[in-house]
Amino acid sequence: MELLLNAKQMKDCDEQTIHRTGIPSAVLMERAALAVVDEMQKARLDLSQVLVICGSGNNGGDGFAIARILSERSGSYEMSGCHEMGGSYEMSGSHETGRFHMAASPHVTVGFVGNDASMTEETALQRKICENLGINICSNFTEREYTVIVDAIFGIGLSRPVEGRYAEVIRWVNAQKSVTVSVDIPSGVSADDGGRLGAAVNADLTVTFACRKIGQILYPGAACCGRLICRDIGILVRDPAGTSKPETLKREIPNSEILNSETALAPGVRVFTYTKRDLDAIPPRRPYSNKGSYGKVLLIAGSEGMSGAAYLAAKSAFRSGCGMVRVFTPACNRAILQGSLPEAMVTVWDPQGSEAETAARLQKALSWADVAGVGPGLGTSDHAAFVLKLVLESCEKPLVVDADALNLLAMRPELRNELRKGEEMHPELRNELRRGEELRPESPNGYASGENLRGACARTILTPHVGEMARLTGKEKAVIAGGLLASARNFAAENGVICVLKDARTAVSDGGQVYLNTSGNDGMAVAGSGDVLTGLICGLLAQSMPCFDAAVLGVYLHGLSGDLAKRELGAYGMMAGDIAEHIGRVMDIGRKHAGPGAAMAEDLADGSRELPWQRTWQTGAGSCRNREPGRREPAVCLMDGSDTGRDG
Repeated sequence: MELLLNAKQMKDCDEQTIHRTGIPSAVLMERAALAVVDEMQKARLDLSQVLVICGSGNNGGDGFAIARILSERSGSYEMSGCHEMGGSYEMSGSHETGRFHMAASPHVTVGFVGNDASMTEETALQRKICENLGINICSNFTEREYTVIVDAIFGIGLSRPVEGRYAEVIRWVNAQKSVTVSVDIPSGVSADDGGRLGAAVNADLTVTFACRKIGQILYPGAACCGRLICRDIGILVRDPAGTSKPETLKREIPNSEILNSETALAPGVRVFTYTKRDLDAIPPRRPYSNKGSYGKVLLIAGSEGMSGAAYLAAKSAFRSGCGMVRVFTPACNRAILQGSLPEAMVTVWDPQGSEAETAARLQKALSWADVAGVGPGLGTSDHAAFVLKLVLESCEKPLVVDADALNLLAMRPELRNELRKGEEMHPELRNELRRGEELRPESPNGYASGENLRGACARTILTPHVGEMARLTGKEKAVIAGGLLASARNFAAENGVICVLKDARTAVSDGGQVYLNTSGNDGMAVAGSGDVLTGLICGLLAQSMPCFDAAVLGVYLHGLSGDLAKRELGAYGMMAGDIAEHIGRVMDIGRKHAGPGAAMAEDLADGSRELPWQRTWQTGAGSCRNREPGRREPAVCLMDGSDTGRDG
């Protein structure tokens, strides 16, 4: 599990490191600069003409230090496993020692766009050192061409729109053919929500420190970052006393803060994402087991002409490892489903028939199941609404609500009252939640009570995309998308459910903590992808995963399956069924990443590398000259001749 921080949380961690451990800010600045230069050299950038653009704040201080270090390293640097780059550098040296010498020293120019009066003490010191070393510092730097531009104008503290001279400089940077490297975050991107604060740098590479920031994961900020690398420079994200989270992040969130904004999260909300280490949460397979050991899923899905949604959800449930799947669907889909997915059991109902008969069959199916999912392809007819009402009223098991079931909830607000049932079944837990008492030591993840108990109370998972959420809440889609995390958290808290709010970055919340997904790709933007996710979450629930954990892991695995499908098929040719086909393989890889599948498991989980490909940054002919204006797509060197793919 990886924490994702906003600007204030990161600043608190920074200050804690400085004041509680005595590590000076200047030391952290030096480490940050060393990390950026190290990543530039690892990427084998052409450093023959480097422009470092610095602002007045500490981000600018990082930039001055980067310029100095580049000048100091003009003689030699360390690199392991270096390959020739045809035109970038002429290198010679020992492959045994890994030391290489550059034939030409880099020419470094510092462009200062801030003002002297507002420079921080550390930035003023770094500038003075550059002046003493004779490094060229100027304000008019746009007349030359550069191989690399380092963006150190604004850091994560920026909260106002970028205007005037700053906006002009950023637009100039985006128009250049140089490779652009941003320090900590692209200037003009909000660290809190990924929004463009007016003009924003479109970087090829961003090197951030200690933790990734929320705004680097959410779009459009994620696109502005290019390739994002996080480096440890000694900032304490763990409390020195040994607690699991920094003091500024571990406090409980009062109920009064839960719904403080439609678009902004309340102060202190924990946002996290999954990494390869979290694949250990995949339910294990046991040698001494049978189909009953892995649970029974009931999917209430499909309507006339929509059997595919039921098929995709059922197939995904099987691919996730559950033991048995039953589909409750109109009679017109029986032959289709039994022919395409004979492993599934089918119980049919007649949309034109008796409601009493439908209710009896549904009750029997619900009694059989361990978990239920409702909505894929269900339709919005009166009979479909009747079926949904029965499910919401009588299902006392974990329930996933998706697709047409969400549309029916939007069309018939009276059905929304049933969503609080999970919380009402656990009044003692609800009371603990309101008191904010500490969790018992056996809590699986060690989080404070409010965030766990919300998940314990809620046994209903809603999986709307942005359009469905807009219909459910009556808000504009732009408002939902612009405040994705707050929208998911507020909806979950208001309705006593777990909300999986699907977008290019999917957010999952139980009304307390928020998970932000980083797996997946644009090839998954295809009909049926959501049905696959519904079946996958149901399958994990059937294997006894807690509801919130199943929702989070399901979203993560769904994206990883899409990543693997894209690698093998390409984005243009992907269909939802391809995602489902790769679920089992991804789960096997995840469970075995201590064995032969380690490298691929790491690659799938990180979402930032594509084995066996190696990213190469070039500024020569043919590499960056045919890009769309303002768009930066670094060249990719394919070590096996494969086609290029996604880079996180």
